[in-house]
Amino acid sequence: MASVSIVIKSCYSTGVSLVLARSLLILSLVFCAVVTAPMTYAQSEGEVPVDADMVRSLMEDEPAAEAQPPVSKPSGIDLLSLISKGGSFMIPIGLMSMLVVTLAVERMLKLRRKRVIPKKLVEKLENLADPIDRFNPSMALAACREHPSPASTAIEAMLMRTGQPLADVERAATEAIQREADDHAAPIRWLSLAAAATPLMGLLGTVWGMIVAFHESTTLTPDRSRSEQLSEGIYTALVTTLAGLVVAIPAAMLAQYLENRLAKYFHRIERMAFALAPGLNRFVGRARLDADGSLRSISPVSQGSAGSSQVAPPPTAPAMSSQPPMVAKPERVTR
Repeated sequence: MASVSIVIKSCYSTGVSLVLARSLLILSLVFCAVVTAPMTYAQSEGEVPVDADMVRSLMEDEPAAEAQPPVSKPSGIDLLSLISKGGSFMIPIGLMSMLVVTLAVERMLKLRRKRVIPKKLVEKLENLADPIDRFNPSMALAACREHPSPASTAIEAMLMRTGQPLADVERAATEAIQREADDHAAPIRWLSLAAAATPLMGLLGTVWGMIVAFHESTTLTPDRSRSEQLSEGIYTALVTTLAGLVVAIPAAMLAQYLENRLAKYFHRIERMAFALAPGLNRFVGRARLDADGSLRSISPVSQGSAGSSQVAPPPTAPAMSSQPPMVAKPERVTR
C-alpha cells in the first residue's frame, strides 16, 4: 500500500489530474487483491503453495486421452441363423432345393451321349449304309436291339415300316423321335417349374414377415423403439426372398442347359434316321420286316423245286376264237 501512496503523490507532483490518480489507485487495489487472495486462502486452509516449475511441467506434458468405451464391431451373417429366422416358409423352399438337386443329377446322368446315341450303334449303322443301296434292315434291327437307347428306339420304329412308302417311313421315325424327346423332357419341366415357383414362395414369406413386423410395431413396449422393431422384422422377412432366389437361379440355368442338350441329341438322331431311310426304298411293295428281324415277301409266291420263292405269274385270259360264234337257227314248225 505504501507503493500505491507513493504513486499517487508522484501523480500530484507531476500535475496529473485527480481522475487519473483515482483510476490508478483502483487498479492497484484490484491487482493486490487478486495476487494476495490465493496465497491467503492457501495459508488459511493449510495447503502447500503451488510450485511454478511443477505447473510448467504439467502444462508441457500432453493431456492423457480420456478412456473411451470399446466400440462393438458388427458380427458376420451366419447362414444357419438366417435359415432358422426364415420361419415355416423355409420348409417348401428347402423341399424345392432338394427336388432341383435330384432332378439335375438324374438328368445329367441320363442325357449323356453314350446313353442317348451309343457310339457303337452309330458305327454299325454307318457300315450297313455304305453303300446305301445294299442296306440290310435285318442287320440294322439286330444292331438296334443290341444297343438299347433312344436312338435305337427311333431307328427300330422306322425299320418296322419296311415295305411301305418312304413318306410313311420318315413319318414313323419322326413320331418315334418326338415320343422319346417328350419322355426325356418331362423331368426338365419340373426344373423349370421350380425356377418359376421358388421366388414366388420367397416373396410370399417376405410379405408375410413384413405384415407381422408392422403389426408388432403397433404394440411396442416402452423399452423398444419402432424403428428398431421394424428393422429387425424386415431383416428377418427378407431371408425367404434370398432363399428363393438362391434356389431359382441355378434351377433356371440347369433347365436351359438340359433343354439345349436334349434338342441337340435328338436333332442328331433325326438326321441319322433320315440318312438311313433311302436304304428302305428298294423294299417298297416287295418285302416287309417281321418282329423277329426276318424279311418276308409281300406278293403271293409259289415254291419252286429248289425251294426258292418266286413271284407267281398273273392268271391268263382264255383264248379268243377267230371264227364268229354259231347262232342256232329256229326250227321250222310243220303242220
